[in-house]
Amino acid sequence: MNPNVCFLTLMLVSTAVLGQTSPQPIEQITVTATRTSQSILDVAGNISSLDDKSLRQIEQQHINQTLVRIPGAWVSRGNGQEHLTAIRSPVLTGAGGCGAFFLAQDGISLRAPGFCNINQLFDANTEQAASLEVLRGPASTIYGSNAVHGVINVLTPNPFETDRSSLSLAIGPHDYTRGTFSVSKAGEQHGFLLYGNLTTDAGYLDNSGFDQQKVNLIHQYQDANWQVKNVIAVTNLNQETAGFISGFEMYKDAILKKQNPNPEAFRDSQSMRAYSQVSYVANHTSRFTVTPYIRWTDMQFLQHYLPWQPLEENSQSSAGVQVQFQKDSGDLRWLSGVDIDYTQGQLTETQEQDFSPSLPAGFHYDYQVNASVYSPFAQLQWRATQHLLLSAGLRYEHTQYDYDNRLSTGSACAQDVDNCRFTRPEDQVIEYDEWSYQLNANYALNKDNRLYAQYSIGYRAPQATELFRLQAGQTVADLEAENLDAFELGVRGQDQAFFYDLTLFAMEKDNFIFQDTNKQNVSNGETSHRGIELALRYQWQQFYLSGNGTIAKHKYDSNLTLSRTNIKGNEIDTAPKHMGSVQLGWRVDSGEFIELEWVHQGNYFLNPENTAEYSGHNLLNLRAGWQINNQLNISARITNLSNEDYAERADFGFGSYRYFVGEARAIYATIQYDF
Repeated sequence: MNPNVCFLTLMLVSTAVLGQTSPQPIEQITVTATRTSQSILDVAGNISSLDDKSLRQIEQQHINQTLVRIPGAWVSRGNGQEHLTAIRSPVLTGAGGCGAFFLAQDGISLRAPGFCNINQLFDANTEQAASLEVLRGPASTIYGSNAVHGVINVLTPNPFETDRSSLSLAIGPHDYTRGTFSVSKAGEQHGFLLYGNLTTDAGYLDNSGFDQQKVNLIHQYQDANWQVKNVIAVTNLNQETAGFISGFEMYKDAILKKQNPNPEAFRDSQSMRAYSQVSYVANHTSRFTVTPYIRWTDMQFLQHYLPWQPLEENSQSSAGVQVQFQKDSGDLRWLSGVDIDYTQGQLTETQEQDFSPSLPAGFHYDYQVNASVYSPFAQLQWRATQHLLLSAGLRYEHTQYDYDNRLSTGSACAQDVDNCRFTRPEDQVIEYDEWSYQLNANYALNKDNRLYAQYSIGYRAPQATELFRLQAGQTVADLEAENLDAFELGVRGQDQAFFYDLTLFAMEKDNFIFQDTNKQNVSNGETSHRGIELALRYQWQQFYLSGNGTIAKHKYDSNLTLSRTNIKGNEIDTAPKHMGSVQLGWRVDSGEFIELEWVHQGNYFLNPENTAEYSGHNLLNLRAGWQINNQLNISARITNLSNEDYAERADFGFGSYRYFVGEARAIYATIQYDF
């Protein structure tokens, strides 16, 4: 039988979901889908969420363990806390690989537009979030540039809803230790919450491991008309990074798979975000919200994936404001506003030793970019009939990059070297003007079931590194903004015991930015993305069955010069044909639970020529928790219960199969004290 048919049949029979694990009220609320509070049933497009109970129960060591519960999403685990993201897409790499996704905390992008990092989810405290909400497909009309393939929004807790403080300690293999804390205090109008976690891990592979700290401070104020939420978030990561292991199916070798070919590699990253969400509500029909914010990041890491191993150092300082006005008038809801962002970013790349005349030691790049983004938007929602809800949105975005090269212009090599790898463009100012729009419809088949459809456009301006970190003699990167046209059709329903959401999507991307075989940054690529996503959940008393499944095909629609052969019509590499997860469990209100989870990763090609392939894998995880008394509880998790040999991510580069190795069976235990 066709494996795609097999997988979809299994999902339909076994049921699945958004990761919730207890009976849910008839009305679930989302804020990410429309930037306003809205019932999930009334959303005219896809939306998935994981609540705080699910997050605490998963108790991730890495964000990919959580997002396997979201249909259409795969956060590929690298070493330590590194990761790559896929949402209705292949795993995207390179300078703009992160630019296809809007990754945010409380709706504020974790990194400044144009300055993303593929690992930037480790800047957010996802471990202690109130919830994670995920939009699949373009949402640029709502969030602007980078919301091309999807949005991951980390929502922080409400101090007024956090009535207990807690301390916990988790331990696991290879000297894994994590301590978490949460201290809350709330009155009638003011609430305070301080929470965070500190993690150390010596690493599964040789000479690897990390130390990470995340701390959040929240103050909240509320009265009849005003709501204010002040947030400060700080993170620090010090990581000893292990690189790919090379050789066909080397992840199956019990001894060699634990070797670290790059013991010298490391990544150090610090970030800080501070913002204030101030809302004024008048007569329950209008709301004005202003959110000023500041952001700062600093990172240095060894590019161990390149044979000459340069050191990159980058930093960003940014400030901005989100302003929006919401007005409800009868059957109409109007939302309008403007997003403004200013950023100063720096990047240097240096190499300690000469690798070759065309790959010399010393400074390769040293530049600064001052960037500004102005982006007004408007949305209109109209209840046309008792059953039909229509909405439309429009956004304009102006992006400007002011680039200052702090080294000599042109080649970074000696004058007599003709094929220098590194090229520094001259000082310049580049601007982009982009429009996006969105059309939605939600039709109530009956009280508990909705049919929805959406057409939307996503875009992203080129990232600063795509424009100014040039190679092989390219002096100007004449790049267009990427655009993605998407249509989706879905049906969704829920009651107290059952939830389902089935979505079909078709997307076409133009001006896909990539580096061709001549090491030039170009933007003439075309790709297509089609698939079906399913999420289901069934609750019977204290038992539940939940999960999600995706079948998709991602193809090159033009002969991109990623290869010296014609790849038009080939499948995009690192794009599984099918993937998903199923959870079977029991949970009671006191917090005791037991859950068995199956995670499926389908096969995928490793190169554009489709000549190398990874066969996929299936994993089992077991989790359980016990309430000792009103204040003390313990939990345990066994990951990779069947001890399968697998790769977290497979790749083919520099003429060899390469793998990030999946960890063997591991047992983690946690004790938590509430007070």
